[in-house]
Order: sequence, then structure tokens, then C-alpha cells
Amino acid sequence: MSAKLNENSKILITGSAGFIGFHLSSLLLNKGYEVLGIDNMNDYYNTRLKEDRLQILKQHDNFTFYKLDLKDKEAIDNLFKEYKFDYVINLAAQAGVRYSITNPYAYVDSNIIGFMNILEACRNNPVKHLLYASSSSVYGGNKVAPFSTNHNVDHPVSLYAATKKSNELMAHTYSHLYKIPTTGLRFFTVYGPWGRPDMAYFSFTKAILEGKPINVFNHGKMERDFTYIDDIVEGIYKLIPLAPKSNPSWDEIKDNISSSFAPYKIYNIGNNQPVQLEKFISVLEDKLGRKAVKNYMEMQPGDVLRTYADVSDLEKDIDFKPRTSIEEGLEKFVHWYKEYYKAGENEEFVPGD
Repeated sequence: MSAKLNENSKILITGSAGFIGFHLSSLLLNKGYEVLGIDNMNDYYNTRLKEDRLQILKQHDNFTFYKLDLKDKEAIDNLFKEYKFDYVINLAAQAGVRYSITNPYAYVDSNIIGFMNILEACRNNPVKHLLYASSSSVYGGNKVAPFSTNHNVDHPVSLYAATKKSNELMAHTYSHLYKIPTTGLRFFTVYGPWGRPDMAYFSFTKAILEGKPINVFNHGKMERDFTYIDDIVEGIYKLIPLAPKSNPSWDEIKDNISSSFAPYKIYNIGNNQPVQLEKFISVLEDKLGRKAVKNYMEMQPGDVLRTYADVSDLEKDIDFKPRTSIEEGLEKFVHWYKEYYKAGENEEFVPGD
């Protein structure tokens, strides 16, 4: 399949000051598209990082920003009425698996109520395509690998995962009832420059450079399908104009459950190459030129042993497969990290550590 994004398209990106939202906005802005970004700029981690991302985006004349919370239904509705968006990419969410153990209502507010407001706004102000962030965490206790979008995902092991699965179900309902083309994107452990400080690679880097111990859960025996940010946003960009179509002959027995009789689709976006945590730390040590002091610990509630993305649908539909190696990706991250924090004035906060 191939589709092209019209150069005059109006694109809304929620969570535009977040990690993936910032990089996707940058890509689209550099290609000349008109992007409107919204973000509530919450303090889940140090807002300085979000503000600095936002300042870079604001240098583009084709970027407009509103500080809005997805829970504010009236403000979201008014925004959709005013701008008549062609495409909506919903990346705003309360992130983090472990944080959901102690702050469950933050996930209901942002990931359920907030997403509901986006769906309603798309229903009342029709768009060509709604894309939204799901997560590899929906695979929960699945043992069969690689994880396929044709696998059942009814056994989440964290509330965060449950909210993401809920998003997929909600989107399907709106695709069916109101013919809104929706695409869910199951991201697999995204990393890279301008990343989230609550992610392991970020907190590991900080601790190693400061000579402090790092907590290595499950004794380093976990595997993650680490996916570099540039690969993620390139995949999203190619999917934006590829709106799913209804398939009246769809049969759940013989057809992939990532599609439907409704204009609905789910994709994995992962590197398709799981890396054991011990190896990941070893590569990070090499790029930093320092050894880590490791504090081995047991598995944490809500964690899973392995993530491994089957990206065959992505290859088939947009001829795209993420290819950045962990060595190349971590080298770019470490370079950015040292540059950004070299003055010692941007102290990051890592929740739960």
C-alpha cells in the first residue's frame, strides 16, 4: 500500500511537548506541514525538559501551541471546531508502568477520560484519520514471541496496560459506530535523545555518570525490544495518510484481529530485535566509558519478562521496518545527554527511584 499526505493538511498532535510528540512534531514541521500541538505540561517529570522541547518547536512558523488538558472537554471541543483538523495523532497519556501502581487515578483521567474526549471531538468534527498511542504492555503475560497483533491481549499485568487496551476497544467502537478511521500504535520501549527521565536507560545514564548504583530488576534477565525514536516517528509519518477502510467481509476466524469490519487497524512499532537488559547496560557502559555499579533486584510488580515485536504488518503496508541498532541509538542518546546536561543546571526527576 502507499498513500501520500497532502501538503496542506492540518495536523493535531496531543502530547506535543512529550518525547514522541516532540520528535513527530519536529519531523512534520521540517517537512512543511501545519502542526497544532497541545500538552498539559504536567510535572510527572521535570517540566524543564518539556519546556525546552517546546521552545524548539516554537521556532517554526507552521507550529501553533495550546496548553490544554485532554480532560477539559469544552476546550478540546472548541479547538476541533475552530481548526477543522484533517489528522489527529493522540500521543498524550499518563505514561509509566510502575507509576500506575501508586497513582492509578492519573491513568484513568488522562488515558480513559482524555481519550474519550478526543473520540467525541472526532465524531462531532470528522477527521480523515485518528492515530493513537497504544503500548507493547498490552501483551501482558503473553508467552508466545514475537508478539503479534493477531495475539489475544486480554491479560494485562498493569493498570497502564489496561488503559491502553481500553483505548483500542474504545477506538474500535467509534470506528464502527461513526466510521472514524482509527489506527492504534503499540510502541515498544522507545528511547533516544530528548527522552523521558523515568525510562531505565535515562536513569541508568545519570547514575553511571555520577558513580551511583543502578537498580537492575530481575537480575538483568529481562529482554526489551528497544526502538529508537527516529524509527518510531518515521513509521508514524508513513501511516498518517494510510487510513484504514471498512471490510464488510472480515471474518474473525480467518482474518487478522488487528483489522476489522470497521475502519480500524492496530500496528506494532518495535525494533524486532529484543536485547537482554545485561547487554543493554554493557553497551551503555561502553558508550559512557564508565562501568555501572549494579544493584540486582527481584522482578517488580507490573513488569514483564520480555517484549518482542512482530512488525510484519508494518513492512507489508508501508514497506518499513525499524533498523537502528542499540549501539547506534545509545551512542546518539549519550551524545545528546552529555550536551544537554553539561552545565549541570537541568536536574531531572525520576519518579519511583
